Amino acid sequence: MVQSAAEKLLTVSDEVIVVTGGRRYGHLKVKWVTDVYPGAGPLGGLYSGLLAAKSSHALVVACDMPFLNLALLRYMISLPRDYDVLIPNLCHELEPLHAVYSRNCLHPIERLLKAGHFKILDFFDRVIVHYLTEEEIEQYDPDHRSFFNINTPDQLREAKTMIKRAFGESLLQTKEGQNPIS
Repeated sequence: MVQSAAEKLLTVSDEVIVVTGGRRYGHLKVKWVTDVYPGAGPLGGLYSGLLAAKSSHALVVACDMPFLNLALLRYMISLPRDYDVLIPNLCHELEPLHAVYSRNCLHPIERLLKAGHFKILDFFDRVIVHYLTEEEIEQYDPDHRSFFNINTPDQLREAKTMIKRAFGESLLQTKEGQNPIS
């Protein structure tokens, strides 16, 4: 899944950063960054990635999102950068790991991390947040598949079923007979 996400992101950005606790996949043409605050979860990863980013804003996605929609990602990064956070809002649910963050978020994030608070949304009251509406999202991703993530065996089975329905059994097998989503 890391490879799939990285390959998609490389089509929309010259710089792709993968934040890791140590594991690396050498064949990927990405910038590898180790967590500055190990054990701090996604907020620590967000901080580490933003710290390493060259640009003023960074598109942030979780590596367990197998159905990233390139048209939606391109739309998000094309919007004027008059915000510190650009975050999708679907049915009043925010998607913090499919968002754009400015480097202006570094200081408020670091304050949370040093205080032992690891919830991404907890620094939003200290920055300028722009919400991507459901209507905007549906222009590019009407089924909201971009936001599907795999955290459980049931979600993995569901992802395989979605791929099979959309493309047939052949996409679930690689040349060696391995399942690419495992």
